[in-house]
Amino acid sequence: MSGRADALELLSTMLRIRRFEERCVELYSAGAIRGFLHLCVGEEAVAAGVLSALAPDDAVVSTYREHGHALARGMPMESLLAEMFGRATGCSRGRGGSMHLFDAGRRFYGGNAIVAGGIPVAVGLALADRLRARPRVTACLFGDGAVAEGEFHESLNLAALWHLPVVFCCENNRYAMGTALARSHAETDLALRAGSYGVRSWAVDGMDAVAVHEATALAVDTARAGGGPCFLELRTYRFRAHSMYDADRYRDRAEIEAWRARDPVEVLAGSLTADGLLDEAARKELEEAVGREIDEAVCAAEAAPLEPVEDLTRFVTTIYPEVGT
Repeated sequence: MSGRADALELLSTMLRIRRFEERCVELYSAGAIRGFLHLCVGEEAVAAGVLSALAPDDAVVSTYREHGHALARGMPMESLLAEMFGRATGCSRGRGGSMHLFDAGRRFYGGNAIVAGGIPVAVGLALADRLRARPRVTACLFGDGAVAEGEFHESLNLAALWHLPVVFCCENNRYAMGTALARSHAETDLALRAGSYGVRSWAVDGMDAVAVHEATALAVDTARAGGGPCFLELRTYRFRAHSMYDADRYRDRAEIEAWRARDPVEVLAGSLTADGLLDEAARKELEEAVGREIDEAVCAAEAAPLEPVEDLTRFVTTIYPEVGT
């Protein structure tokens, strides 16, 4: 980080993500957003810190909890909300919803609904860049639950074997859906697990946006310079349930409140205030600007058209002949 401007940018990104998702809760409760909705409230430091360390030509592969990643990558709020509203102006033409945000122009390759499904995709993108001698890096974000999947192990092995420019970013929020980390992993030090494949690995305070940015910048520089893949265990916590359908009965209330005391938005804001870099008026101005942006995005998404029924089979390929022909 180079100073005040960068730190304020991280705060602005986290506030945009937090307020956007709070509005999504309201819209979902009102029936404007349907289907599944997975929120990253509490994990904003990961999105802001990781994405701010990437270059525009670098690729990003995300999970189904990707609103924050998409916003930090620069995808417009209107495009995201229109997608969740099922509108034709959505980033996936309203066909994917919350879990399938995608923007090829910004090299944001999902939004993947399958746990660990994006990890092999990231390795493939990195392999393509390596074969074509392009100085790009692929950042792959996934949760701790993905570390228990076979794709994780196969992908890390190949990335290390082929010396690929991938930065594996594990958002370790301690729970894979409703299962605590220690109940599904015999080795809970995930950085140590990744290191067994010969991948440079280290743990990072995922509630500290500056620490996340600095760790990601080091990993990205290493991968881009030909140092091979890196693995970051970003130790964070989601304040809300796994999804809007989740009753969240598997966590102790005291545990949640203890983590809330480390709210990454307020911790960074407090640090900036203590250093004389942020005052009440500037914070209010920032909040108001974010509020206006969200209001405008909601209005635009609500006014956007639905895709015509006659386009239902567009982008659909039939691979089996019709029955009876």
